[in-house]
Amino acid sequence: MPPGIRATVQFPRSNICPITRLSADLDTVIDTVTHSVCSSPDCRSVSEFLVESDRQPSDEIFEEVIDYGDKTLYRFSHEGGDECPCECLGQFGCPVDRYFADRGELTLVFHATDFESLQTIAGELRERYPEMNIKRFVRDPADSSSVDNVFVDRGKLTEKQRQSLRTAYAMGYFERPRESNATEIAAALDISQSTFAEHLAAAQLKLFEDVLEDGS
Repeated sequence: MPPGIRATVQFPRSNICPITRLSADLDTVIDTVTHSVCSSPDCRSVSEFLVESDRQPSDEIFEEVIDYGDKTLYRFSHEGGDECPCECLGQFGCPVDRYFADRGELTLVFHATDFESLQTIAGELRERYPEMNIKRFVRDPADSSSVDNVFVDRGKLTEKQRQSLRTAYAMGYFERPRESNATEIAAALDISQSTFAEHLAAAQLKLFEDVLEDGS
């Protein structure tokens, strides 16, 4: 049985998807969403979602389906292309398990069959949406493997943070005893010692967030 992985990713940009944009326009949360999945570029996926708001969408792409009184069900067809992460996931055959649009910020949950597939999908999402924030990866609890894989998102690091971390590692800063000190590494990078310390601390914090997620 493949070691399935549940992934949670976040997009801070409201125009990442029409539904997320609507959640920003209406100043509301939209979290009851269903999507059809298209596995080819020529296919157009369809989404339905419930909205609890006194206001109606101004965008004509949204078709009202059912009025439940306090909530309204809308439907629309995606235009295709790279605009919506849901369509990107659909090209990998991954339906969206959870869609949560909170006033312009989108959180998606999906499942990958294994770690290699997850890396491919996450890489494609990162390529299309550089601002994406990977929140959490959870392995299938039924997987009895003794290997504890953790996905480390190096895309979180700025170029200066990555360079500081790489140089510190190459010069033996993390060895015990240390083969070089902060002053020597800062000199190699042609930056001040305080700037090096700032870059290194920021890089370590970002990586630790991935490695130690949920206190593991």
